[in-house]
Amino acid sequence: MDKKNTLLRIGLNIRKIREEKNISQQDLAAACNFEKSNMSRIEAGKTNLTIGTLLKICEALQVELVDVVKS
Repeated sequence: MDKKNTLLRIGLNIRKIREEKNISQQDLAAACNFEKSNMSRIEAGKTNLTIGTLLKICEALQVELVDVVKS
C-alpha cells in the first residue's frame, strides 16, 4: 500500500464527507481545534495523520473511522 496515495485518498474522503454535510473547511478545523491551513493540508493528503487526529475529524463529522479510510 502506497503511503502517499493512502493519505490522498483519506483526505479526499474527508473533503467529500465534509462537503456532503455542508460544513466549511474552517468550521471543521475549528471543531477539531486545528488551524484551517492544517485541515487544508490534511484534505490535500500532504500531512501524515495520527489516529488521534483521524478520530477527532470523524467525531466532528459524525462518521465512523472506516468511512474516512475506505478505498
